[in-house]
Formats: sequence, structure tokens, C-alpha cells
Amino acid sequence: MRHRSAALLGLAALALSACATPVPPVEVTRFHSAAVAGWAPGTRYVVDPRPLADPAGAASGIQPSLEWDSYRTAVERQLQLQGLVAAEGTATSTAPLRVRIGFERAERLGPGKRSPVSVGVGGSTGSYGSGVGLGLGINLGGGPRQMQDLRLGVRIDDAATGQALWEGRAIAAVPVKAPASQPSLAAAKLSEALFRDFPGESGRTISVP
Repeated sequence: MRHRSAALLGLAALALSACATPVPPVEVTRFHSAAVAGWAPGTRYVVDPRPLADPAGAASGIQPSLEWDSYRTAVERQLQLQGLVAAEGTATSTAPLRVRIGFERAERLGPGKRSPVSVGVGGSTGSYGSGVGLGLGINLGGGPRQMQDLRLGVRIDDAATGQALWEGRAIAAVPVKAPASQPSLAAAKLSEALFRDFPGESGRTISVP
């Protein structure tokens, strides 16, 4: 009986290890002005309820979705880890920083091919695999498994002038059925990568494991 129990435990461990899927690396690019370095701990921000139509920065009148809420939660956690504080109540009208958040999820039809239909805020159908409009020249690759391209874009503006102070873009390619493709996990991973070593080196693309 003891040997049988040990064997069952061994099989269970193998099954768990087989289910564990490593989260793929995330390609991150940030741009910012010198003003970012002057943000003091406790600086207030407000999240704009209008999502970015896509991480390239276009505005959209589309209402936030449940998946967008997952990204908002993940991004706000990272903002607060940087010492920023969410404005509440009447303070939202005087918060010096305004944050815009956008995401996109696009399935591929095969290796190196991207579906013409995207699911996400704005439903963007741009061909971002080549890095057009992103300042990126990365190859997200392809493979025998059905893949998804996940993108997150965040922009922090001066609320008074609307001038962009910091913006970042994070991109990852994950298998459709992998745990990493689930909205909550994807949002957490992309957000953490995007704010790694905040504010980051402006204009440089890095790979975050």
C-alpha cells in the first residue's frame, strides 16, 4: 500500500509539472520625458474611463469590457507600487496625472500569420507584427500550436495639458490554450513587465522573462 501511495504521488507530481506552462517573455518599449523622474511618492492619478482603442495611442469611445477591467486592475497595482495614489471622489478632477489603458488580443491563422479580426478594446485590425506604429522591429514568431498575440499599452498624461509624460507597450505571443492566455494572468504578466525598473530607458526595447 505504501509503494502504491508513493507511485500515485509521483504520478500526480508529473501531471502537475506537465500542466505548468512557463509564461513567455514579453517585449517592452517605454518612452518618457524628464518630468517622470520628478514624480513624488503620493502623486495622485486618475484612470481615464475611455480605453485606448489600441496600444498605439488612438482614442476610443468604446466602453470598457470585463477583460479591460482586468488590465486596469493590474496596471493600477503597478502604479501604486511606484508610489502613485489613485484619486477618489472630488479629487479626481484635480489629479495631476491621467492614465489611459488599452489592450488587444489577436489570434493567428498559422505560423507567422495573424487573424484579420482582433478581440479587444477598439477591435484594431492593424498589422502590428511588423512593428509598424510601435517603434518595434521584433518578430513574435509562430509555431505548430495556435497562438495569440497579446498587447498592452499604457499612457500617462499631464492631466492639465494632455501632454504625454510616459507611455509603454508590452507584447507577448502565447499559445491559445495556455494558462498564460487567461485575462487575469496575461494582464498581470504584461503589466509587471511593462513597469519593470520604472520608468525604464526611453526608446529602448527589452525582453522581460
